[in-house]
Amino acid sequence: MGAATILHADLDSFYASVEQRDDPRLRGRPVIVGGGVVLAASYEAKAFGVRTPMGGAQARRLCPGAIVVPPRMSAYADASKAVFEVFHDTTPLVEGLSIDEAFLDVGGLLRVSGTPAEIAARLRSAVDERVGLPITVGVARTKFLAKVASAVAKPDGLLVVAPEHETAFLHPLPVERLWGVGPATAEKLHQRGITTVGEVAGLPEGALVAMLGHSSGRHLHALAHNRDPRPIEVGRRRRSIGSQHALGRREVSSADLDASVVGLVDRIARRLRLAGRVGRTVVLRLRFDDFSRATRSHTMAHATADTESILDTARSLVLASSPEIDQRGLTLVGLAVANLDDDVAVQLSLPFDRRHDPALDVALDEVRQRFGSTSLTRAVLLGRDPGLSVPILADWCSPERTWTTSRMMIRSTASPYGFGADASAMPVPPRAASIAAMPIAVAVALASAPGRRAASDPLPRTAAANASACRATPAAITSSTSVPSTTRMPRRVAMRSRPVGSASTNRAPSAPSTSVRTSSP
Repeated sequence: MGAATILHADLDSFYASVEQRDDPRLRGRPVIVGGGVVLAASYEAKAFGVRTPMGGAQARRLCPGAIVVPPRMSAYADASKAVFEVFHDTTPLVEGLSIDEAFLDVGGLLRVSGTPAEIAARLRSAVDERVGLPITVGVARTKFLAKVASAVAKPDGLLVVAPEHETAFLHPLPVERLWGVGPATAEKLHQRGITTVGEVAGLPEGALVAMLGHSSGRHLHALAHNRDPRPIEVGRRRRSIGSQHALGRREVSSADLDASVVGLVDRIARRLRLAGRVGRTVVLRLRFDDFSRATRSHTMAHATADTESILDTARSLVLASSPEIDQRGLTLVGLAVANLDDDVAVQLSLPFDRRHDPALDVALDEVRQRFGSTSLTRAVLLGRDPGLSVPILADWCSPERTWTTSRMMIRSTASPYGFGADASAMPVPPRAASIAAMPIAVAVALASAPGRRAASDPLPRTAAANASACRATPAAITSSTSVPSTTRMPRRVAMRSRPVGSASTNRAPSAPSTSVRTSSP
């Protein structure tokens, strides 16, 4: 039996905590982020029963004294990046799950940084000192149990589940703590008198398979016995990239729906190009007035990140669903692109269809990178609410990495779509700056000129080098990326291999704000 070396770090009520950090008047008071729908609630508001994604009216009835604040997505994105810097300063083995939680493997740091419990305590102190946010950490032998431990330890806690105490900790918990047990599965188990994880563990695997199906039965049987062999996956790539727009309980015209689809496609296609990805399958998700849902999809002949190609496919899916939308009403529309691959893997085709020339996408991306995502927009979207753009984890494994800054610039010279980048503001390569600073008509003409490349642009790398870079870990990517001679390596990158609070640091971090709890039978 291995040691408990997996950490699950999860920020507490992330959006609400950022608001309370930035506005001292909100501290200790019930805070709700979002108006029509609760995006986040502080623990003071959760004490009144406020939950996400509850409707705003219901939340205010439950907690009349709550302070409702609008979301600030840029502030949440900045806080997330700062927290992940702490994660990577702690260990190179980090698997991000969302912008506010991650798994960390500290199994190889015993001699350098101490026991996992000590590392977790220093991690919490570092997040508090450097970012000013509360974070809960669970430590266990498996990813599943570490996540359960962090959920039990909330808020602002630290819980270590020793291997010899795993059964005593896990089995008394309700079945809802098992991954994959939602309301429907929990109801099936409750109808048979099964309410705890220990009662699930006491059933033969065959009984669970007969009750829940082959996949779910085997999955729950394994988790009830804490069998979870999954390792930490560094640099795991997305299987789809999507976005959605809530339309509200109002009548939606075909023009309003088409404008929402256009805005979603623009956002998704740009995210694809920034990540150096292409996809073949366009997925349409609909939520009707009765809150039932439907999904439609279409797989294109070729993988692409071209805005117009994806938009044409999305519009055809919406048109095919029009009779059902007219009959049942619509409250939410979502789009995603799946079957993703790296853009260097695109099968090249003869450019017979000039209507879908990627040069316009390249120019628009470069202008928006230079002046912000709202600097250019379609006329059909003027005066319309674009909806919230929720920050997401970056999809870092882009095929070409030639510009290194404190926020790494990604450039894919082998891609027809030019360069991609983190959505935040970053230094722009000479080629991008020269185009972005020009009027849009000149920028489009220049970007569409075949074979043009500024002398300062880096030369394309070989396919083998691209594949090797994609297999590297984020820490290796950051430290091994080629840097122009005039660019200074950021201090944060140079110190990345130094664990937080290790013996090589100049000052030992302060003690954690809460004591370490170790589970016992």
